[in-house]
Amino acid sequence: MKGIILAGGLATRLRPLTLVTNKHLLPVYRKPMIYYPLEAMKKAGIKEVLLTTSSDHAGHFANLLQGGEQFDLKLYYAIQRDPKGIAHAIALAEEFAAEEPILVILGDNIFSFDLRPAVQKLESQGAGAIIFGARRNTESKQYGVIEMDRIGNVISLEEKPANPRSNIAQTGIYMYDNKVFSHIKGLKPSDRGEYEVTDLNNCYLREKTLTCELIDWWVDAGTSHDELLRANNEVARLSGENKL
Repeated sequence: MKGIILAGGLATRLRPLTLVTNKHLLPVYRKPMIYYPLEAMKKAGIKEVLLTTSSDHAGHFANLLQGGEQFDLKLYYAIQRDPKGIAHAIALAEEFAAEEPILVILGDNIFSFDLRPAVQKLESQGAGAIIFGARRNTESKQYGVIEMDRIGNVISLEEKPANPRSNIAQTGIYMYDNKVFSHIKGLKPSDRGEYEVTDLNNCYLREKTLTCELIDWWVDAGTSHDELLRANNEVARLSGENKL
């Protein structure tokens, strides 16, 4: 399985912090934000990772991360010149993936959940997709919302619904088989002009090859100043308890 970390975007919601740097280079407790998804990749057993970002900040990432040796990874870079959503960014990795399954993590996702068992599961079954959800109470409508039945089957996925059917937010962690790029090519832009990852995941839901795992805690550190602060506080707390 290959790894993909998405670290592009303008991060207008975090200004003025992001007027001179990429949000994924902002600090979360003792480390730059981008370190956390890289460490999650290493923990999951991934060996090769493609990092996508904008041309404005590619040099910043390369100077900091270089070839990925400090994470025991082989790190590559791709430029997303015209950001059109998460699925659009994933599409940049088609040649890199070389028909292998992929693990995708958004660069502002902070979590400690061990993804290795899910990696092994998808590799062994050879087909399908796995998404990861987290319970977020009333905040779920800010994200893609996952509706599940009592035994854990995914019933529906909706992107930022006005009236969420559940409190399970779709986190920025996804695993896909090698059909993912074919599915992306069949997507149409949403009303906001983006190729939505929820639409991509619904392709697998219609095939009945989509599963979901719930993770214990997760912070989307790039959405607001409050979430960035929460990420810092949560990582500091867990680090003090030797849980991260």
